[in-house]
Amino acid sequence: MHPRGRRWVPSSGGAASRWMSPHTHRDAATQPRRRRACHDRLVRRLDYGTDPSQFGELTLPAADAPVRGLAVVVHGGFWRQAHGLELGRPLAADLVAAGWAAWNLEYRRVGAGGGWPATFDDVAAGLDLLAEAGQQAAGGRLPLDRVVAVGHSAGGQLAVWLAARPTLPAGAPGAAPRVRLRGVVSQAGVLDLLDASAHGVGRGAVEDLLGARPDLVPDRYRLASPAARVPIGVPVTCVHGTADANVPIRQSERFVAAAAAAGDVAELHTLPGVDHFAVIDPTSPAWRTCRDAAERLLG
Repeated sequence: MHPRGRRWVPSSGGAASRWMSPHTHRDAATQPRRRRACHDRLVRRLDYGTDPSQFGELTLPAADAPVRGLAVVVHGGFWRQAHGLELGRPLAADLVAAGWAAWNLEYRRVGAGGGWPATFDDVAAGLDLLAEAGQQAAGGRLPLDRVVAVGHSAGGQLAVWLAARPTLPAGAPGAAPRVRLRGVVSQAGVLDLLDASAHGVGRGAVEDLLGARPDLVPDRYRLASPAARVPIGVPVTCVHGTADANVPIRQSERFVAAAAAAGDVAELHTLPGVDHFAVIDPTSPAWRTCRDAAERLLG
């Protein structure tokens, strides 16, 4: 029997695998909340590659609790190494408390092996891992027909791109997905990479991700930008604050307009006076708007 409230640490170099308490996470600012939230949950680390960033944390409700849906949490940070999946842990905990399973996904970022196509290969492989290894780790409890991605900032771009994978041409990074999304909640997402590059969003972050300006690698922008992939055939809810100084709300506005024109189901929830980070604060009304949107996407 898996001990409750512990995190799985996989074997390495012949060492024994083991469960560990989630309280051992080093992000001290979130530890008190996690001590309370993790009391009756199972948190397991699963690797989808050999790089230190190729892993995710799968969190399940208590063994006797039903699983209503599966949330794929994709953190932001302008695709750069400075930030990691610790940003998604409080959101995963809150979702699991509401009856979801959560897959908090890490990936290679710019500055540590990420960029084009590695970052895209990683999030695609991390999602597809759920089809077998994730389902086995969860004891068959993952509802793989009820998967919703929740992505913040750069993670919003990656989350919507994951939903668009079925539209990618054969041979492109991420093509032929094994796990498909039912919907996406984009939290202040960078959803139009052409426009983001033109307006300097993230101070060169888009060019760092894709390797060059759009005029030099136009095919990469067509494959990577959510606004360029419509119609994707998956509902997307954008949640964005009007006071966002990091990713302007025009990013969400442009995506929703493009999606609607292409026949997709897309909507924008505008949050007056809300900044870039309120949507990932689980104590805030902005986060509740995001969680409610995920609930609606489950149907």
